[in-house]
Amino acid sequence: MSGGVDSSVAAALLVEQGHDVVGATLKLWGGESDTGCCSVSDVDDARRVAQVLGVDHHVFNYTEEFNRFVVDPFVADHVAGRTPNPCIECNRHIKFDVLFDRARRLGFDAVATGHHARVRVKDGRHVLVRGADEAKDQSYVLGYLNEEQLAALVLPIGHLTKAEVRAEAERLGLRTWDKPDSQDVCFIESSKGREAFLADRMTLTSADIVDAASGEVVGHTEAAELMTIGQRRGVVPGRDGVRRYVQRVDLTSRRVHVATLEEILVSTIVLESESLTFAREPLDDGARLIVQWGAHGRAVPGTLRGPSPWRVELDTPARPVAPGQSVVMYDAEDGDAVTGAAVVAPSVVGVA
Repeated sequence: MSGGVDSSVAAALLVEQGHDVVGATLKLWGGESDTGCCSVSDVDDARRVAQVLGVDHHVFNYTEEFNRFVVDPFVADHVAGRTPNPCIECNRHIKFDVLFDRARRLGFDAVATGHHARVRVKDGRHVLVRGADEAKDQSYVLGYLNEEQLAALVLPIGHLTKAEVRAEAERLGLRTWDKPDSQDVCFIESSKGREAFLADRMTLTSADIVDAASGEVVGHTEAAELMTIGQRRGVVPGRDGVRRYVQRVDLTSRRVHVATLEEILVSTIVLESESLTFAREPLDDGARLIVQWGAHGRAVPGTLRGPSPWRVELDTPARPVAPGQSVVMYDAEDGDAVTGAAVVAPSVVGVA
């Protein structure tokens, strides 16, 4: 129970169904926070909802694990010029590893969350599929879950739209019914931002912004580590007035290369083999699939190739994926069913 409307309704629905429910809120970030699910007010909201539902409520302190598995790698990835996804890492290492282990040791049958996704049983196997609300689907951030984890996971609101979730919360008299969704990284204060957070923990690299075609210096940045492959925001147009996007970040030479959209399109995404996780049986070289990068990114059909290296060949060129980001794979025939996930390798892409 994060203190948001989704997990509040998830708990309420399980209580209505007759389950023996215990609310658990995770204390993850020990520093200052004014957003996300780590603030004092969020813990208080979760506790009050539990009181309304008549269930026990506990707060589990995982600040040490959160720093080790989420915050420290977040900083280290930026030092290495990668673009991490801390929400995915939190799900992988905290909610669906550390919390799952504690739930098992305490004798619980399952862990339930308020994620907008669903678990189906197909041919005797548990399969993660997209949530009913396409705009709120969170299957992407759960893409690394395996069969064992899915078998012990309950997603009570996956069949509901966000509007229906809020209506349920209002019907039940839950204080979180109109609470805004969390949008930002929970351990970064929205009033200060990512640059200030990283500047306290690493030395940011200044760099020239260079037009890849002409070699002309067209700008400057004081934090090259914050520039992401494919980024458009903050990149000035070229002399021809055409929008430019980040094509490559070279921390060694202190140069950020920018190019037109047509020039940055890619046909291949190279994956880190050690990060590749299959939800069910491993996929073979030549397997057809649909890939998505970003929680609400466009789904693109392609072919899995490998294993030296594992990569996805896209049917049509697309905007590149930054190294450190995750690609989630969906079944080619059932585009809602997750088949695996992997982190994008530092070699990033093959140019279309």
